[in-house]
Amino acid sequence: MRRTDEYDKLIRRYVTPGQRYLMLGGSFLWMTGRKRARFMRKLGRAAGKITPCELGVLLEGGWRERTTAAWLIAVAGRTEFRRRLGELLLASQGPYAGKAYCVTLATFGTPADADLLVAYLDRYLRRPDLAYDQEAAIGALLLLDTRLGTDRAVRFLTPDGLWQQWTKGPPSRNRDAPDTYREYIGLLCDAAEESAVHYRAKR
Repeated sequence: MRRTDEYDKLIRRYVTPGQRYLMLGGSFLWMTGRKRARFMRKLGRAAGKITPCELGVLLEGGWRERTTAAWLIAVAGRTEFRRRLGELLLASQGPYAGKAYCVTLATFGTPADADLLVAYLDRYLRRPDLAYDQEAAIGALLLLDTRLGTDRAVRFLTPDGLWQQWTKGPPSRNRDAPDTYREYIGLLCDAAEESAVHYRAKR
């Protein structure tokens, strides 16, 4: 994307304050007390200020912009971006942002979001040569199964199923149990809801 003064202002306003894009990778989970409360509050308020048009612009940017946009979408519950996030997740055109897409789909929490995660896993668990966002996607799908009372993830996790095939490789991967990823994505979704309290307070 061609950089303009307006685009740079958008990044300074939403992406780079306090290295937000970096914290949203998950390291903010280790924040405590006032520092965490301040981060969550600012994120929620940013989600209330940014416009749909501005979010669309950020989703056309690099991984920093896309990660931030996905989180702001999650906090604000902007389900109109579901299809776009699903497209970005499936395309996997760049690193790092895929986990944020999975978190956002999990916060939306509907069967339509599970469909997008299933489509991703169907494609990328068949590629043991690629270590993209398979862990985040299986964690998000397991979380949705828990919340929706469904079992969409089961077929991926059967003995010799696609998950086991992917971890065996080649190359082989020493991965945690899938429920570990479910718990991690759950923590990130809880954080999005924590921040959403501040978003709703400004409406």
